[in-house]
Amino acid sequence: MSETTVRATAADPTAVPSVRSVQHGAVLGPLGLFTVLLGAALPLVDFFIVNVALPTIDHDLAAGPALLELIVAGYGVAYAVLLVLGGRLGDTAGRRRLFLIGMAAFGVTSLVCGLAPGAWTLVAARVAQGAAAALMLPQVLATIQATTRGARRARAMGLYGATAGLSMVAGQVLGGVLVAADVAGTGWRSIFLVNVPVVLLGLVLAVRYVPESRSERPAPVDVPGTLLLAVALVTLLAPLTEGRAAGWPLWTWLSLAAFPLASGAFYAVERRADRAGRTPLVPPSLLRLPSLRRGLALILPFSVGFGGFMFVIAVALQQGLRMGPVAAGLALAPMAVVFFFGSLAGPRLTRRYGSRIVTVGGVLQGLGITLLAVTVWRGWPDTGVLALAPSVALAGLGQAFQLPVLLRIVLSDVPAERAGVGSGVMVTTQQTALTLGVATLGTLFLALVPGLGMRDALLVTLVAQLGTIVLTALLSLRLPRRVN
Repeated sequence: MSETTVRATAADPTAVPSVRSVQHGAVLGPLGLFTVLLGAALPLVDFFIVNVALPTIDHDLAAGPALLELIVAGYGVAYAVLLVLGGRLGDTAGRRRLFLIGMAAFGVTSLVCGLAPGAWTLVAARVAQGAAAALMLPQVLATIQATTRGARRARAMGLYGATAGLSMVAGQVLGGVLVAADVAGTGWRSIFLVNVPVVLLGLVLAVRYVPESRSERPAPVDVPGTLLLAVALVTLLAPLTEGRAAGWPLWTWLSLAAFPLASGAFYAVERRADRAGRTPLVPPSLLRLPSLRRGLALILPFSVGFGGFMFVIAVALQQGLRMGPVAAGLALAPMAVVFFFGSLAGPRLTRRYGSRIVTVGGVLQGLGITLLAVTVWRGWPDTGVLALAPSVALAGLGQAFQLPVLLRIVLSDVPAERAGVGSGVMVTTQQTALTLGVATLGTLFLALVPGLGMRDALLVTLVAQLGTIVLTALLSLRLPRRVN
C-alpha cells in the first residue's frame, strides 16, 4: 500500500483497503453466532453477578467495605482499560484465536475466584478475570461485523444487544439463586465456579463453528496510546470507586487531578499518529463517523444510569427491605423477561420507526423509574417483589428499546478493516460508564444513607438516574432517523 493510500485511510475511516474478513469465504452460522454471544454474556453477567453476593463474601472473608468495592471495581477497571487493546490484538492475531485465548483465561481466572482463600486473592483474581474478559469480548462484535452482511448482520447485532442487556439483569438474578442454593456447600463461590463448564462448552463450539478473521494488513500495537489510555482510565475510575470507602485520602484527589492531563496527552498522541498515517489505538478519524460519535454519546449516560441502578437496587433490596438473595434477584426478574421479549421486537420496530424507537424507550424507562420511586415512597419498608414488578418491567421495556438499537447504530458505519477497534471503543465506553455509574450513583446513595435513611437515599438516587434517562432521550433526537 502506498503512503498516499495509508494517509487517505487515516483521514477517512470509510476509505478502507481490501480486507481478509473471512477465511475461505466462511460466514458465521447459527452455532457460531450462539458461541460468540455466549462469550459476550459471560463478562457482563460477571460484572453484575457479584452485587447480590457481596454481603455473603464480606461475612465469609471478612473483607470490609474497601475490599468489597475492589472486588467489583478491580474487575471493571481492568476490563475497561484493556478492551481497546483486546480489539486491536484480535485484528492483528486473529479474532477467533484471541476469543479462544480470552475465554480460556476467563475460565481459569473464574476457577481461581471460586477457590480464593482470602479477600486479597479474590481481588487479584477479579482483576485478572477482567483482563481476560477484555481479550474475549471485542472479538464478538468484530467477528459479527467481519463475517455477516445485510439482514444477517442486523439480526446478529439485534441478538447481541438483547444478550448484552439481558446478561446485565440476569447476572443479579442468577447470583441470588446461586448464593441461596449453596450448591455442594460452595455458597458465594458458585457464582464464579459456574463459569467453568460454560467456558469449556464455549471453547469446544468456538474451535468448530467460529470462523477466523483478521485485518489484511495488521497494524502494530500502539504502545504510547495503550499506556496513556490505561493511565487516563485508572486515574478516573480508581479514585471514584475506592474514594468513599478509603475516606477520600490525598491520592484520590491527585489522581482525579491527573485525569484531564492524561486524557489530553492521550488525544494529542493519537491525533499525531493518525495524521502521520500510522494506526493509533483509537483513531480520532473514526470518531468522525456521525453514527459512532452520536451513538457513543447516548451509551455513556444510559450505561452510567443503568450501572448505578443495578448496584444501588441490590443494596437497597437486601439491606433496606431485608430481602434474601433469591428474593432480591427475583425482584429484577420482570425486568429481564420484558427486556428479552422487547429486544426481540426491537428490530421490527426499528425498521418501521427508525431511531425514534430509542426516544420512546427513554420515555418508557423514565416512566418505569418514576413509578418505582412512587412505589418505594408509598410502600417502604413493606414493599415486596410483586409491588416492584410493574415498575421494573416498564423500565426493562424501555431499556430493550434503547440498548440493542444503540449498539447497532454505533457500529453501523464502521468498516470491516476497523471492526476490532470500533467494537473495542464502543465496549470500552459502555464498560467505563457502567463502572462510573457504580462509583457515582453508588457513592451518592451510600453517602446519603446515614443522614437520610435507606428509603430517602434511594429516592434521591432514582431522581439522579432520571437525569441520565432524560439526557439519553434528548440526545436520541439527534440520531440519524434511518438505522442501517
